[in-house]
Amino acid sequence: MLDLKVLKSALEQLEEERRIPKEKILEAIELALAAAYKKDYGKRDQIVRANFNTDTGEMGFSQVKIVVDESTVRMPDENGEFEEVEEGVEDERVRFNPEKHILLEDAKKIKKDAKLDDELVFPLETKEDYGRIAAQTAKQVIIQKIREAERSSILGEFGGKEGEIVSGIVQKIERGNVFVDFNRAVGILPYEEQIPGEHHRRGERIKAYLYNVEETPRGVNLRLSRTHPKFLEKLFALEAPEVASGVVELKSIAREPGSRSKIAVMSKDDNIDPVGSCVGQKGIRVTTVMSELSGEKIDIIPWSADTATFVSNSLSPAKVLDISINEDEHKATIEVANDQLSLAIGKGGQNVRLAAKLTGWKIDIKGVGADEVVSSEEVLADKEAKTEEEAA
Repeated sequence: MLDLKVLKSALEQLEEERRIPKEKILEAIELALAAAYKKDYGKRDQIVRANFNTDTGEMGFSQVKIVVDESTVRMPDENGEFEEVEEGVEDERVRFNPEKHILLEDAKKIKKDAKLDDELVFPLETKEDYGRIAAQTAKQVIIQKIREAERSSILGEFGGKEGEIVSGIVQKIERGNVFVDFNRAVGILPYEEQIPGEHHRRGERIKAYLYNVEETPRGVNLRLSRTHPKFLEKLFALEAPEVASGVVELKSIAREPGSRSKIAVMSKDDNIDPVGSCVGQKGIRVTTVMSELSGEKIDIIPWSADTATFVSNSLSPAKVLDISINEDEHKATIEVANDQLSLAIGKGGQNVRLAAKLTGWKIDIKGVGADEVVSSEEVLADKEAKTEEEAA
């Protein structure tokens, strides 16, 4: 016998823990009961519905017939045969089936105001023993419906968090990929989206940028990243209220995850210093962000609508003596003091490489009186070549 108290407790638990509405579960149970009844006692084309009363435990079954006429269905001839539709002739009408259709004239004998497409409900005899196969069918329908409801619930919850930072617990690490538990869902942090040099442990709490929420036949996939430029932006939004409110805007971001980043910031309020807002008092805000990124160095640069000023700023901490802009080639040629040359280029060309990414301009750097020029394009090409070698 069905224990109604246990059933109600289970429904409440599913609603509370998995956020699946009780109505969805009851709908699944009724669908399962209908499927079980039809399998053991119904006919092939019948439309069977079940009604389950959680207060009394009573079950009721009914057959549904749809009201039709010759304009909506094709009728059989005297021999019960259906006339074949001629080739090239469109006829969307389905064949009349007495198990699921009832003619309008017959429907009006039962219900005077019956009209086309109405549903007439006929009670069926209640059966208590559905058999082993039917019970298994019912179980499968319930499990499927619960999964569908849970998937919909997860999509509703995490779909609204796409493009935001999420926090979870490392569940397992498999083939370099980190699986993160969010209680009701599991996210994947692929190897290529992890900050180089970081090592995650099972059970530790981890923050990541949720860049994609996708529904698949196997469930909902949460795609995470710690290398995405937006991760850096969202971290600053957590630390700096001015960024969160939109008063201070991160106009451009260039990252080499785990090593160094450059961000260009501007303020929509002349009274607010965009660089100071991101740095924070005694550097607390930028230090907090750097700690989350495993010590990644961050250069915060004031953005400028003037190209020459912006490109010059982007090479910080190096000081620029002179700059010439070639609009046609979208290239800037920079001159720096000889003792500033290595600083402007950076270790392995990193500074000029990030500056070029940040501004979107090709940058050539040379010392005072020198003919030799270091090109950001060449530095970037060298970096890509090394990356390919390491991958191979």
